[in-house]
This record gives sequence, C-alpha cells and structure tokens, in this order.
Amino acid sequence: MSVGHEDHDERPRRSGIGRWAVVLAASVAVIAVAGAAFAIGRLSTLGEETPSNASAEAGFARDMQVHHQQGVELAMIVRDATDDPDVRLLGYDIAIAQAQQAGQMYGWLAEWGLPQAGSEPSMTWMTQPSADGSTHDGHDGDGSGGAAHVPGEPMPGLATPEQVAELRELEGVEAERRFLELMIAHHEGAVVMAEAVLDRSTYPVVVSLAESIILSQEAEIALMEDMLAERS
Repeated sequence: MSVGHEDHDERPRRSGIGRWAVVLAASVAVIAVAGAAFAIGRLSTLGEETPSNASAEAGFARDMQVHHQQGVELAMIVRDATDDPDVRLLGYDIAIAQAQQAGQMYGWLAEWGLPQAGSEPSMTWMTQPSADGSTHDGHDGDGSGGAAHVPGEPMPGLATPEQVAELRELEGVEAERRFLELMIAHHEGAVVMAEAVLDRSTYPVVVSLAESIILSQEAEIALMEDMLAERS
C-alpha cells in the first residue's frame, strides 16, 4: 500500500509502552469482569426476576450488539487499509473485544428466552425513567421534560453508511485519521449507552458488562485521541 506511507513511516512515534499499558490493563479488566460476570453473575441472578422483553436490559443487549457489530466492521476496514502496526493492533483489539461482548449479549437474550429482535424501535429503552425517576439527560421521567433519546433515531456515535463507505475508500494515514475520528465518536456513544443502562438496571451481569465497557472504551478514547494528534 503506497498512499501516505512515506510520511507515515517517518512520523515521530512516542513510546508505545505507556499508552498501550493503559489499554492492556483495561482489556485485562474486561476479560476478568466478563469471566466474573459469567461465573458469579449467573449465581447472583438466580433470585433475580428475568428481564422482560421491553426491559432496559433487553433493549441494551439488542442495541449494543448492533453498535458493537459496527465497531468490529470499522476495525476490520482499517486493518486492511493500513500497514501501521499500532493502528492494526488497536483494530484487532477492538474487533476481538466487541465481538466477544456482542456474543455475550446474544447469550443473555437466549438465556432469558427473549427474541434477538425487539418489537419496539431501537433505543426505546433509553426513554425509560432511570432509578431516580429522571431520564438519562437529567429531565424528569414523567414526560414533562422530554426524552433522552428519540426511539428509532441513530444510536449515539454510530457511523452513517456514507461515513463507512468513505472509510472503505481511504488508505494509509488518511484511513487511520478517519478511522480514529469515527471510532472515538463510536466509543463515546457506547459509553453513553452503558451509562444509561447503569441508570436503569441493577441486574448483575448487565451492570458488570456496562462497567467494563466504560472502563475499556474510555481508556481507548484517550489512546485514540493521542494517536489522532500524532497524525494531524
């Protein structure tokens, strides 16, 4: 691949040890949390009421699967578009982590006896009141203050079809920049969704995964902002 690689190869690099250590620590935490959620969470939910089809837990599981699947898609696109080892490693880590988490949420729905596709528009669960009676944006949950998210509208941070198509056409440093811009926004949207379900659920496995998403994706956002600054 020749586009942009002459400048790209000579671009000054900061030591990758420190910044990748942060992401590695977050990734290890995600694996640990996922394992604990599976081993401990299943036992702890024996006395919990199974989430209903219209619950925040079920809506989160469905919508975050879709969100993660696009994350995997974007990561695989950039891995084919660049030879940069840092970006390729980041793409690999994102693809593996988000595919694993999407599979976990698929498994929840199967275990709960719920369909993978909901009967309501996407993101409807984010209009439900939180535990303190407010919506996610802080408005009252009685309908007077408006909803935090309009059902059926694009999920927070989701790239548009046009943006995905644009990324597919780029190579080298240009692809790296666009990927980092899109994935930073994508991660920020996932954090919003994870925080929203934490406001609405105490179901142990859901709480564990949502917390791990926030931990890992906030670490990756910091890393990607640093990487993007190097390529500006």
